[in-house]
Amino acid sequence: MSKVKLNKVELKNVKNVGVLVVEKVDNRKNNTGRPVNKKSARQIRLNKQAFYANVNDKFVKGNQFKVNNSTYNYSAGKNNELGCIVDTITGHVCNVSYIGRTKVQGYTFVLGKKVNVELNLKTLKFVK
Repeated sequence: MSKVKLNKVELKNVKNVGVLVVEKVDNRKNNTGRPVNKKSARQIRLNKQAFYANVNDKFVKGNQFKVNNSTYNYSAGKNNELGCIVDTITGHVCNVSYIGRTKVQGYTFVLGKKVNVELNLKTLKFVK
């Protein structure tokens, strides 16, 4: 029999018994770094950007949203063209001409006149 010493642990090599290998754990891998200051200007800006991206993504995917107690959703056009806003009950409401980071612009015709519609994505209430 042979003896092996590892970190004050004595192991004896015996047949049909596996050798236990003791590894040191480097705790530097577990450290995520400095704590994040959530009130810093950078974190506030990053949170705003994440919120705007999330709201824009919900709108483009076609999630339902409420405006004045009516439920609408966005329906994209063919081949990634701009689509239209559709009421869940009555159907087509207006065509979309611009989708920005925080604003959606559209238009519709009422009695032969063009009416511009503007939605602020920051204030829309999405239905879950």
